[in-house]
Amino acid sequence: MKPEEPSSSQSGLSLSQQGLVVSDIEKTPDRAPQDAAAQIIRSQIDNLYDTQTNVASPDTQTADQLTQLEDINPYQRTHTESSTLQTNDWKHYHTAWQNYYQKYYEGYYQQKVSQATATQSDASNSRQRSISRNSRSYFNDQNSSQSEAKKTFSTDEAVFDMRQELIGKVRQSATKVRKSRHFIPIISGVFVVLIFVFLQYNRLIVSNVMAYVSPGNIDPQNIVIDPNTDLVVGPEPRLIIPKINIDVPVMYDVGNDYNSQMAAMAKGVAQFTIPGADSHPGQIGNTVIAGHSSNDLLDNGDYKFIFVQLDKLNTGDTIYANYNSKRYTYIVTKKEVVKPTDVSKLVYPTNKPVLTLLTCTPIGTATSRLLVTAEQISPDPNQSVAAKTNNNVTTTLIPGNSPTFFERLFGAK
Repeated sequence: MKPEEPSSSQSGLSLSQQGLVVSDIEKTPDRAPQDAAAQIIRSQIDNLYDTQTNVASPDTQTADQLTQLEDINPYQRTHTESSTLQTNDWKHYHTAWQNYYQKYYEGYYQQKVSQATATQSDASNSRQRSISRNSRSYFNDQNSSQSEAKKTFSTDEAVFDMRQELIGKVRQSATKVRKSRHFIPIISGVFVVLIFVFLQYNRLIVSNVMAYVSPGNIDPQNIVIDPNTDLVVGPEPRLIIPKINIDVPVMYDVGNDYNSQMAAMAKGVAQFTIPGADSHPGQIGNTVIAGHSSNDLLDNGDYKFIFVQLDKLNTGDTIYANYNSKRYTYIVTKKEVVKPTDVSKLVYPTNKPVLTLLTCTPIGTATSRLLVTAEQISPDPNQSVAAKTNNNVTTTLIPGNSPTFFERLFGAK
């Protein structure tokens, strides 16, 4: 049950005016004073959070008010919600601060500029006064200043000044050279020299390129030929070397002089005949066939690099020669390098049909001659007949490349 409410005459009196003391309250079983005190503490807490409820002071509080305060939850949030700022309010707020900072920094920098200008003006005036004072004393102390300057002039400064002077002279000379026309004859001379070098050594350059790009890795087994079977072919004499991809016409019975050999090798490869080495395919003796490994670009013909890869042939490789509508098969037995004057290397006694291919080596030069020797294996070499010997044809030089540019220029062959 609730405690009895005090009378209206006692509603405006405090506990002390009602004649109650602490000892009496503790002895009184009525809990109304205790509840009133607790409610006073709650109201003070609510006042800290800006409550809108006006609670009467404990001196003037009535019993009804105390009873109503009992029903108030002390933990209920009674303070008003903060008002929400609108978007326009934020814009005005932001604009106001921007204007403030703009005016502030404008004034700040204007003040700094004014101070710097004033400082610069003071420094200029001071400098002028100092120059004026120094100029008066300069002429009096000139000799002593020069001697002191010489004493304090360090080695590093001297080296620096010398370096700057040299650099200046070099730049000046370079500018004069660039502006002059002396380089035009020099460049023209270099260009002419390069042209002459190319004309002289073009065969060396081109032959090495041809040796690199020309196909030369064809497997001989790709050409299926039975060495023991006679094969009828066309009437045109041809030389076929599968390993280095050669299929070229052969000129037989041409003279062994320089002009005849060069004219024949312009059309393919040519037979080179000397006494003791003048047989034809299928005959006992040495059949010698010459071809170019390199030649000058100024020369005519489509076979200037036909034997550029001849040095790739090795013992056991196959060579075919078509002659009089019949194919002859040869197997490489040896290869060697000789001097252009070693004609005797082509002449030796033999009871078999032999084929010798020759060309210049190293490629791009005519320093030496490469000889590749092969023996006939098909048709049966034992059925071959001896060749007729022509003792009227003699020579002391194995054919080679045509003359170089300078050799032609000075009349050499």
